[in-house]
Amino acid sequence: MRAVIFDIDGTLLDSVDLHARAWVEAFKHFGVETDEAKVRSQIGKGGDELMPVFLPEERIKREGKEIESFRSDLFQKKYLPEVRPFPGVRPLFERIRESGLKIALASSGKGPEVERYQEILGIADLVDVVTSSDDADRSKPHPDIFEAAVKKLEGLDKDDMIVIGDTPYDAEAASKAGLRTIGMLCGGFPEADLSAAGCIAIYRDPQDLLDGFDQSLLATG
Repeated sequence: MRAVIFDIDGTLLDSVDLHARAWVEAFKHFGVETDEAKVRSQIGKGGDELMPVFLPEERIKREGKEIESFRSDLFQKKYLPEVRPFPGVRPLFERIRESGLKIALASSGKGPEVERYQEILGIADLVDVVTSSDDADRSKPHPDIFEAAVKKLEGLDKDDMIVIGDTPYDAEAASKAGLRTIGMLCGGFPEADLSAAGCIAIYRDPQDLLDGFDQSLLATG
């Protein structure tokens, strides 16, 4: 193992519920009533993949950019201050780096959000590569973001990398990019869903992975 590619929302940050609320509020602002639980089940996708679940194609063409921009501004101003890291994130990253592995971040969020996330997590000095929706034409479950991360991890083989994410969309996207996935339960998706999507190991949260690091695929390959 030579590199680890992390999703952020729901994997490193306790932010899934907050993203769901921001989408519900944004949809409501544009006259669309949605169920928060159903919206939450779509978090992990980018807006390009989430909106078609709730809006017809013609409306997305007409108002999609405006809705997504409203949602992004709302999240930044109202919900981002409430975002907190899950336990053990920085110690896990330090352990990974001590083991000689590189660390990449691959988020469906936009560039400025991902920069702010690194500040909240306190990990910017431990990260080698960062990719966001700005680096991809399509968001998860398409493989574009992970493929961008692989490209930035120059000289490393896909067999020497592993993805860590909390949603089936992470596992699906990683599989399409030729990568394996470790699942995290802290984002709220059931273990059965993560297994069905192809996760080859599952942990509760970053602290759980850190506690079992020496027996994990990060150490054993």
